Amino acid sequence: MPGVAVITDSTAYLPVGVAERFGITVVPLHVALGTWSGLEAVEVSPADVARALGERRVRVTTSRPTPGQLAHAYRATGATEVVSVHLSSALSGTADSARLAAEHVAPDITVRVVDSGSIAMGLGFDVIAAAEVAQAGGSLAEAAAAAETALTTALFYVDTLEHLRRGGRVTATSAIVGTALAVKPLLVVSDGEISLLEKVRTFSKALSRLEELAVEAAGDGRVQLAIHHLAAPERAAQLEAELRVALPHAEQIYVSEVGAVVGAHVGPGLLGVVVWRR
Repeated sequence: MPGVAVITDSTAYLPVGVAERFGITVVPLHVALGTWSGLEAVEVSPADVARALGERRVRVTTSRPTPGQLAHAYRATGATEVVSVHLSSALSGTADSARLAAEHVAPDITVRVVDSGSIAMGLGFDVIAAAEVAQAGGSLAEAAAAAETALTTALFYVDTLEHLRRGGRVTATSAIVGTALAVKPLLVVSDGEISLLEKVRTFSKALSRLEELAVEAAGDGRVQLAIHHLAAPERAAQLEAELRVALPHAEQIYVSEVGAVVGAHVGPGLLGVVVWRR
């Protein structure tokens, strides 16, 4: 059993094999497609959500894990100390559920809840940072500090802001700006919230600008990147190829599809890049 266990939620969208390699437990959020609901990545896939959004006949909603789910995950680790790292509290109540779960398992298990202030691999890299410290025998405080201080930049392109506007994740004004004159929005996760960063006219310009912003964020030091997409593997492959040329010193470039929870709020066509400065 690990000295310190690391828990996160399914919106980290860790690439295949990463959770197993680092001993990370992933607790799924809930996704409802009309009257039917299931667990993200367990019962509801990104394809399910992309199809539902494309058809526009089924309302897609999401909800956080229950405190009971998280408390069960804490106990199942067999550890007496847990770092629980979750998506931004400005976007979800998952961190609040984690705090309630921590009260349920105390004093037998000590839980440090970390609000990543981000989502997708902006969260995922925080989780990996904590897990690396835990695997090396670090303390609970050291693992939590690693998650809290990981330097990440999360940038996203979406075909439309309409899905985010409906879910209340961006303002109506930003949504209007994003859809006017066929403008393509570039978004950034800043201070825990999703903000409109820039507006470009075409997808090709958006791709070029994403690459430029990622290279600027990476700098010349140690860096890892993650590329995300929803129902757009060709776009992700193109961005990956260009970033491997532009950033030959990158230690790792992961590619993963975002799941149902983020998919429900951004819609098909999402392309993103997350930079972790080591």
